[in-house]
Amino acid sequence: MTEYERSRTMPAEAEQVFDQAANVGQLDTWLPRDLHVEPDDPPAVTVHEDRTDRDTSALLRARPEQMRLEWGTREQGGYAGWLQVAGLDGGASEVTVHLSFFDEGHDPGRSVVDDALEGSLRRLEERVRTRTGDATG
Repeated sequence: MTEYERSRTMPAEAEQVFDQAANVGQLDTWLPRDLHVEPDDPPAVTVHEDRTDRDTSALLRARPEQMRLEWGTREQGGYAGWLQVAGLDGGASEVTVHLSFFDEGHDPGRSVVDDALEGSLRRLEERVRTRTGDATG
């Protein structure tokens, strides 16, 4: 099993950040550019990956009371992840994303995953800034 984790501070209250991250209809705005999530019968979703041009059955669960998203592949069980939002002093938040690849065939490699995590967290921060009106850097 291979695991990756990345965190980033966001300029908004934890609830605001979680609301943006957990909006299923807007996941494409911050997820890696080659992943597209289509809701099925919740918590079921279909994830299309441009890199492989494949659709994968997955589960996506939002746990608002914990400010946590959890996801993973359904049938093959090769991949899982979570996103956790924690409030910080001063109205900021920290977002942590954790990915676990249980099957080497699903793991695209450290550099690809690190770039994807960094890009996703950056896009989520941009979305949060836009939605909360904080245009400062």
